[in-house]
Amino acid sequence: MITIRNVHKSFGAQKVLDGLDLDIPDGKITAIIGPSGEGKSVLLKHLIGLLQPDSGAVEVDGESIVDVRRSELNRIRDKFGMLFQNVALFDSMTVFENVAFPLQEKTTLSKGDIRGRVISALEDVGLNNIENKFPDELSGGMKKRVGLARAMVLNPKIILFDEPTTGLDPIIKRAIHQLIKDTHAKFGFTAVIVSHEIPEIFDVAQNVAMLFQGKILQHGTPDKIINSAEPAIRQFISGTLDGPIQMMR
Repeated sequence: MITIRNVHKSFGAQKVLDGLDLDIPDGKITAIIGPSGEGKSVLLKHLIGLLQPDSGAVEVDGESIVDVRRSELNRIRDKFGMLFQNVALFDSMTVFENVAFPLQEKTTLSKGDIRGRVISALEDVGLNNIENKFPDELSGGMKKRVGLARAMVLNPKIILFDEPTTGLDPIIKRAIHQLIKDTHAKFGFTAVIVSHEIPEIFDVAQNVAMLFQGKILQHGTPDKIINSAEPAIRQFISGTLDGPIQMMR
């Protein structure tokens, strides 16, 4: 389980996270939703230690990732894979080289074993015979699949998805969402997805957390969030922004 307790984070005078609490259960898909600019990606980066909180606790399987030695943080990070919003493929590398990169950096596998793992990871995301192509030869949806293959190739316990369908057309968005569901069902990793895709994300996630004004406003099953009486949540889900989103008083 990932546990976040009373986390605060500011950038200069801008307070982004304001005493945030959240539990992310093992083996489930948890979606983090909320209006733009609320700090969803900032929260995601705290989960893997790319950002450190100004105060508060972040623990992964009971181990703190706040103010620990670099070697300890790197060891805990080995539990994670991450699919970045812009995919972050290396343009000068082939698909094979991109997916193989984590294996080459973090394992002592032979070239033959690495090749087998890479081809298997690509097949798991529905890609065959593209290992010699370069990223600029791929569609947006194919790049996302390659990014997911790279995130999965080390068999991580946890995979973080930062806006995985940004910039894709509706058909490809549905395909990527289905791919996440299918790979999760097959491998059982813990998934955390930052998403603006409402209502589609409710068909993907098993847990949903609404981030608003630096805190988790509500957390629960998709049905609980969809049927919430909290005005800010109802307004966000319906997309009726007649004025500033208001908290229930």
